[in-house]
Amino acid sequence: MNRRYDIDWLRTIAIGLLLIYHVAIGFQPWGLMIGFITNDESWSSLWLPMSMLNVWRIPFLFFVSGMGVYFAMQHRTWRQLIHERSLRILVPFVFGTVCIFPVSLLILQQYYGWETEYQVNPGHLWFLGNIFVYVIVLAPVFYYLKQNTQGKFVSLLRSMLRTPLGLIPFVGVFIAEVLIMKPFPYELYAMTWHGFALGFLAFFCGFCFVLCGDVFWKMITKWRWMFLILALGLFLGRSFVFGTGNPLYLLVVESDCWIFTVFAFSYRYLNRPGKALSYLSEAAYPVYINHMIFIYLGSWLIFPLEIPVWMKFISLLFFTVAGCFAAFECVRRVGILRVFFGLKFETVKNRQVHPRRRENAALKAG
Repeated sequence: MNRRYDIDWLRTIAIGLLLIYHVAIGFQPWGLMIGFITNDESWSSLWLPMSMLNVWRIPFLFFVSGMGVYFAMQHRTWRQLIHERSLRILVPFVFGTVCIFPVSLLILQQYYGWETEYQVNPGHLWFLGNIFVYVIVLAPVFYYLKQNTQGKFVSLLRSMLRTPLGLIPFVGVFIAEVLIMKPFPYELYAMTWHGFALGFLAFFCGFCFVLCGDVFWKMITKWRWMFLILALGLFLGRSFVFGTGNPLYLLVVESDCWIFTVFAFSYRYLNRPGKALSYLSEAAYPVYINHMIFIYLGSWLIFPLEIPVWMKFISLLFFTVAGCFAAFECVRRVGILRVFFGLKFETVKNRQVHPRRRENAALKAG
């Protein structure tokens, strides 16, 4: 099986976009409503790019996670997959719920002078809880499909995905989800039934797209400019024509077009190895787990400063990135800490003896 470096990049890009988006929330007037330390002066210019990202960034993560499971199960039985996913997803989820996000809440309480109270809360790690449930529920289906790649279902998928028209049923399923769930707003994913159902569908579709092989990837690459134009057109219509009255089904179509666009351009231009990718692939998971602590701590230190709002944003982003990677450099060197942050247990000695292990870890682990 050929290594898919572009999917490693997709995972890294997804985490990077999530971090930037969360930093930007602190500069929106509604930030405190969803539990973020908020700067006294908002920066309204950030909202336009944020609103573009918001309709596809979380579904995109679920798609990529489903793709990752496909690679993780290639040389594992279903028991081995559940064991590996438990270590990689469930352990960090429980650890983060008990030890990571509660620290963020304590910083929030201290900043606003609220009563200090330790609270067990998954916070941003709700995503991991959903993923683990999807793996448990869908593992039998995934292994059946893997063992029957020449069966009727997979053959039908390959036949459908030879043209963009074959994507219509997939998009239709996501439209059906919002028509049934009627989420308001559409972007309310965290710990909602809408987020759970949307994630389940995206996770399954991501697996199916990779299962179909080059057929899907060559098709979206060929039509990548069409997907980009559709996504931009729907975004501009939502921003300047429909506004808050934008129909839910158009949000779904826009979201999927952005995702197909990113997949296509990544497959075309990012399917290649590199030292940066090797490092960032390993760092992505610990950065995701830790980033809220550094956003909250940086907000506490930077927001009271008498400097322009744009400078606060850049300072907070730099502080968060630097803090996350400093923490990663500590985590990656301590075997037991690696387990709590979703990395394979390794000592420094083992990493020196097997220098190629890190390069292959992202694909094998998914």
